[in-house]
Amino acid sequence: MHEEITIERLAYGDAAIGRASNGKTVFVDGGCPGDVAMVEMTADKGNYLEGRAVDIVTPSPSRVTPVCPYAAECGGCGWQHVAYERQLEAKRENVVSQLARTAGFGEERAQELVAACVPSKRQMGYRNKLEFGCAQDARGGFVTGPYRKHTNDILPVNSCPLAHRAIENTPKAVRGALRYLSGSNDLGIYRVGVRHSLRTKSLEVALWTNPGAFPRAAVAKTLSQAVKATSIVRVMTDDRGKARKLKGVEVLAGKGFWTESVCGEDFKVSAPSFFQVNTAQAEHLVQIALEGLELDDDAVVADLYCGVGTFTLPLARACDLVFAVESYGSSVRDLRRVSEEAGLDNIEVIGGDAARELPELGELDALVVDPPRAGLAAEIIGSIAEANPRRVAYVSCNPSTWARDVARLEEAGYGLLRATPVDMFPQTYHTEVVSIFERKA
Repeated sequence: MHEEITIERLAYGDAAIGRASNGKTVFVDGGCPGDVAMVEMTADKGNYLEGRAVDIVTPSPSRVTPVCPYAAECGGCGWQHVAYERQLEAKRENVVSQLARTAGFGEERAQELVAACVPSKRQMGYRNKLEFGCAQDARGGFVTGPYRKHTNDILPVNSCPLAHRAIENTPKAVRGALRYLSGSNDLGIYRVGVRHSLRTKSLEVALWTNPGAFPRAAVAKTLSQAVKATSIVRVMTDDRGKARKLKGVEVLAGKGFWTESVCGEDFKVSAPSFFQVNTAQAEHLVQIALEGLELDDDAVVADLYCGVGTFTLPLARACDLVFAVESYGSSVRDLRRVSEEAGLDNIEVIGGDAARELPELGELDALVVDPPRAGLAAEIIGSIAEANPRRVAYVSCNPSTWARDVARLEEAGYGLLRATPVDMFPQTYHTEVVSIFERKA
C-alpha cells in the first residue's frame, strides 16, 4: 500500500514521523521534516505503521544531499539527508519530549530546563574511531564493513566520511590486507576497530578474535604496509556463555595502545577500553559537568562508571579527592596508569560495581555519573541520597533511561537544574545529555 504523507518531525531513531489518512502515526524511513513523500507501508504494528519513502513529491527545505554514497544503505548514520541545524533542533526536541512525558515534567517546564543542543564543529570527519563487523562472502573471502540498515549483513564500504581523514579509507585498506592474508581460510576475526587522534597522530588497528592459533607476524607485516599504524593489537575473547569474556590482548606491532588528549590530559587507551568517539565534543561534556558542579578545592567527589578517566582527571585538578569507580578491568588498568603518569595522587581508583561501591564511600560533596545506555540501577538512587552530595552531574547517552532516572532522583530529593544536549554524533539520532541536579532544601 502506498500513500502520500507530509513528514512532521524526526523520531528518536532513524525514521521520521507523519500521519496516515486513517489517523495512525507512520514511522517513515528516509523522510525529512517538511517533505511531502509517497510512502510504501511496510508493516502494521497495530497502534502505528512503518513505511519507507519511495518518492519525494515535494522536498523539504531541510532536505540535503548526503555526502556518503552509502547513506541510504548503511545503518551507521540515518540523518545524512537532513540539514544540520534541523538535526540539532530534533535532538533537543527529543530530550524535551522525554523529560515532559517519561519524567512527567510537562512541556512548559521541560522547555525551560533543556538548553540548546551544543553543535559539533565537525559535522563530517569527526569520528576518532571506526568499528566494523566481519564475515566471509559467498566465495569464502574476508569482508568487513558496517551493517546494512535493519540487517546483520555486512556492507563492504571502501570509506567512511564520518571518520577522521587519516582513517576514512581504512575499511578498504584493512579488508584488502586481511583478504589477502586469509585466502579461503577463516582467521577468526569477528570485529575490526581503528582509532586515530588528530591531536597525537596515534593510529591503532585492533583485531577482535577468538583465542587460538593466529598468524601474528604475517598479519602485523601486511597490515603495517596497508595502514600507517602506530599500534596493531589482537583482542582475544571467549564467546562461551551469554557475553564475550576478555581473555587477553596481544601486541602485534607498535606501542600496544592508542593515545589521545582531552582537556589537556593525555590518555593511553587499551583497545578493549571505551573512549568517546568525538574528542572535541567530549571536552564540552567535561566542561559543562564541572561548571555545573561548582566545586570547592577541598571537595570530595565520586566519579561513577568513570571509564579511563575522561572526567576523573579534570575533577582531580579541581578538588581535594576523587573516588573513581569502574567495573571494566581494562579501563581500570588504563586509569591507574594515566593518573600515575599525570602525577595525580588524589585519585583513588576502585575496580568494582558502582551500585555496590557507592555506599562504602561515605558522604560526598559532589558526584558524577556516566552510566551505560540502561541508565542507573534502581538501588543506586537511594545510595546517592545517602551520600548526600550537594550537586550531581549525570551524563547520559540515552534520553529515555535518563528521563526515567530524572524522575527517580527528584523523588529522592534531587531537583534538576538544567539539561544540555551535546551533539556527539552528527548525522545520527544519538545525543548525549549533561544534566545538573541539586539537593533540595
